[in-house]
Amino acid sequence: MAYKSIVSILTDESLMAPALDCAMNAARAYDAHLDVLTLGVDRSSTGYYYAGASALVLEQSIAHADEEAHKIMAAARSRLTKSELRWSCDSDVAQLVELPRRVAQRARFADLAILPQPYGEGRGTELEPVTEACLFDAQVPVLIVPDDVKPAVKPQRIAIGWNESAEAMTAVRAALPFLQGAEKVHVVIVDPPAHGAGRSDPGGLLSQFLARHGVRVEIDVLSKTLPRVSDVLMRHAADMDADLMVLGAYGHSRFREAVFGGATRNLLEHATLPLFMAH
Repeated sequence: MAYKSIVSILTDESLMAPALDCAMNAARAYDAHLDVLTLGVDRSSTGYYYAGASALVLEQSIAHADEEAHKIMAAARSRLTKSELRWSCDSDVAQLVELPRRVAQRARFADLAILPQPYGEGRGTELEPVTEACLFDAQVPVLIVPDDVKPAVKPQRIAIGWNESAEAMTAVRAALPFLQGAEKVHVVIVDPPAHGAGRSDPGGLLSQFLARHGVRVEIDVLSKTLPRVSDVLMRHAADMDADLMVLGAYGHSRFREAVFGGATRNLLEHATLPLFMAH
């Protein structure tokens, strides 16, 4: 397996650089085609305006979104034209309710989506549905790039957040090109279950699977010494100076994680290193 088609969805010029730079580097490293979609988002809710005003408000909002999309596209193309990559860059406009469909149409034929961090200060409400559309509707693995991080072109130290879930296994399979190129991969298990098939050898079958693919792997079994599993994973990733973390996304429902929190939501919000996720 190799990443031969990479997509990046950009909705905010101020957040464009880290994700686009990472996407360009990945396309260069894996000799892939890079497809960039710049989206202008119409955030108007026309049902709340007085009669007769909806059409005018909608027209103005769409015009503004189209202007934003072309502005982001111009900035992206100025970077892409200076590269030797195979690339395409288009713009589109969508209302918030239409975002999942538009994003999925473009992302579903990619091997990997590279996106900005969806949560944090100064981020629009559209970043969350863009990320979730890639994971759930397009069913493509996603590489999340935090603002202040310069991702390694080919990560050499990778942490896998392993909990034996189907989502985690999907992420590991999708991340094999990264894992095979790493110097060391750590399978990180927090408080493994005391009962179950793998209780005597937590992570053993996964490490065997990875070793057969030529991955140099170690197993780290940790206690939950912090309130959240995501905090333990992030601290361990920092201790091992990891370049990338691989994990399954949304083991619980998205609604439950949005209301009560969860490992995926916390990691997406507080990550200080790139996250590779799949569902």
